Amino acid sequence: MSKASGIKQVTHNKKAYHEYYILEKFEAGIELFGTEVKSVRQGGINLKESFCMVKDGELFAKGMHISPYEKGNIFNREPLRPKRLLMHKKEISKLNARVKQDGLTLIPLSVYFRNSLVKVEIGLARGKKLHDKRDAAAEKTSDREIDRRLKETRE
Repeated sequence: MSKASGIKQVTHNKKAYHEYYILEKFEAGIELFGTEVKSVRQGGINLKESFCMVKDGELFAKGMHISPYEKGNIFNREPLRPKRLLMHKKEISKLNARVKQDGLTLIPLSVYFRNSLVKVEIGLARGKKLHDKRDAAAEKTSDREIDRRLKETRE
């Protein structure tokens, strides 16, 4: 994503696309403290084992690791503390209903800066079975092989 549009990608959750079918994507703000924002700017964030859950009408991201800011001192926060995600109450209640009714889950897909605000892209996802993961991997390698062959024939 370009800086001209005011969006700067910080991190992307590749494992989510391997483990889940992403049905819908949503954008949410995230409530962070000053040293956490500085750490995110340096790329000190990991989304691999993270997930989202609704508790008391609020949306939280659990397992999102934000490394402590190296120049921070007493203001550094716990790296794995639950982070509150900011969305409208109607959106949160709709997401909660879909999660409970359809057996779906909410997964953070990426973190980026929109202008100066930290945003999280959340995916409404359904888990893949083992054979689905194998099929996806086989399809990916066959597509890669086809692209490689086409490139060789052009040259």
